[in-house]
Amino acid sequence: MNYDYDPELAPMLENLPDSTIEFGDLQGSREAFSELVTKMNAELDNAGVVFETRQIPGADNAPDVTVRIYSPDEQEKTKPCLLHLHGGGFAFGDLESEMGSCVALCRDLGVMVVSVDYRLAPETPYPGGLEDCYAALQWASEQSELLRIDKNRIGLFGVSAGGGLCAATALLARDRNGPAICFQYLGIPVLDDRLDTPSMIQFTDTPLWHRPNAELSWDFYLGDDYQRGTADVPIYAAPGRAGELSGLPPAYVSTMEFDPLRDEGIMYAHKLMQAGVPCELHAFPGTFHGSSMFAQAEISQREAAEMIAVLRRGLNSTDA
Repeated sequence: MNYDYDPELAPMLENLPDSTIEFGDLQGSREAFSELVTKMNAELDNAGVVFETRQIPGADNAPDVTVRIYSPDEQEKTKPCLLHLHGGGFAFGDLESEMGSCVALCRDLGVMVVSVDYRLAPETPYPGGLEDCYAALQWASEQSELLRIDKNRIGLFGVSAGGGLCAATALLARDRNGPAICFQYLGIPVLDDRLDTPSMIQFTDTPLWHRPNAELSWDFYLGDDYQRGTADVPIYAAPGRAGELSGLPPAYVSTMEFDPLRDEGIMYAHKLMQAGVPCELHAFPGTFHGSSMFAQAEISQREAAEMIAVLRRGLNSTDA
């Protein structure tokens, strides 16, 4: 299928990494992805940011969860905090793959960032990874005084599968009367296992993310206990299924024009608005899933600038 990509992005498609996220060869793709991350981190400038890695208690009878805490250098006062949940289709990603993003967010916003190394599918299907994310939220809130976190200004940040996990974590916090969340940033989120939106049906050969990957990703994440598309899949696995969204924290949702996930993101944003939840939705034209990696394109720069602006507003942060 031909796609009317942004004229700056179209010629850059030739520079996409070779099949680093392909669920048909999970192990090989994980190794290729790890090599790419190692190269990227070798050039990372972390000036102005200090970080440490810790083990924190997991959910009941679950293993400890590894988190990495990023702080502005010479931090002396209480700061807002972003709980950072990485993308990767529930099956890729770790603390190393998120270093560039976390350093930039910490430095640009002047806030704490807690990056969560949640357990991956298919080795650990739902709800394992989600419970790790929720355990990290509880820990950040409970340890707020020690960490110099303002517990009233804890936000969620996630892109792709990380965006879906943010939405699910917010639902859990609401329904379990858990820690307060002041804001949720849902970037190109994975939200619905039913895969029945027009964009998901139409976009079978788009860059980086397409329907075949989405099908395998959901199969891995739901494991043997659930089958994608059936009526018993919980809303905490697929927040797009949730019928009642009132009481959730304010949100920002981004979608890309030629992304299979586009329509489920738009629909979720509309449901938030209809439930009375303050929500900002931005659909970026001419883009595709992950096109922001081409940071030199003007539309990617707009997306990045807007991300910082809405996070600063959502966290009520004036420290940067």
